[in-house]
Amino acid sequence: MRFDVLTVFPGMFSGPLTESILKRAQENGLIEVAVHDLREFTADRHRTTDDSPFGGGAGMVMLAEPIARALEAVRRARPHGRPRIIALTPAGRCFKQEVARELAREEWLILICGHYEGIDERALTLADEELSIGDYVLTGGELPAMVVIDAVARLQPGVLGGAASTAEESFDDGLLEYPHYTRPAVWRGLPVPEVLLSGNHAAIRRWRRKEALRRTWRRRPDLLAGRRLPPEDEQLLQEVLAEEGEAPEPSVPGDAPL
Repeated sequence: MRFDVLTVFPGMFSGPLTESILKRAQENGLIEVAVHDLREFTADRHRTTDDSPFGGGAGMVMLAEPIARALEAVRRARPHGRPRIIALTPAGRCFKQEVARELAREEWLILICGHYEGIDERALTLADEELSIGDYVLTGGELPAMVVIDAVARLQPGVLGGAASTAEESFDDGLLEYPHYTRPAVWRGLPVPEVLLSGNHAAIRRWRRKEALRRTWRRRPDLLAGRRLPPEDEQLLQEVLAEEGEAPEPSVPGDAPL
């Protein structure tokens, strides 16, 4: 999979893209990442990428022309591909795990990093869509672009070493992940749950699913609200509610218990 990033601050990407999993994925040819400096696509000697907004107001607005030129150059370099062009802006669709899975099916993403007060609206018409990583304000689209690359790249076959690495993660099936433990079996007086030491794989699977439901109910109940659960999950959740001192709701076939 190919990622092209358009930014006025290319140096921000050197650390995240040259360490750990993303570094190995590139070395192994599983993903390609190219970062392009928008200043290289300007036409004046000052390499200007922004200007004051029409109508007045605070801040500067990113110019449309350098973005358009950068897009044209990147696409010319790969004339046989069809990229999905994404602008990282606060007004975009919220980036969630299902969006990461959707983008992971693409062969080529071009990410436009907004900055300053924003991007000239005419340049945004060149993008297929806008994405936001959350309802808060950042200094630019560089960090969101890194988040998108990381979340999408790790879904590519081979990047994490196997399908099992992503099969039971938080949000992959709409739930938070169950708690994890490793050696020693007792740490500072805190023991590992006995079921995990039992060797009973069926009991372990049931415990993990139940604890995933418990953690989701405690920390992110919004992920369960209005959701249709399979009968086994519904039963486990009813057990969780009883243990937590909550009155289980009447079971309705095919409907979520919350």
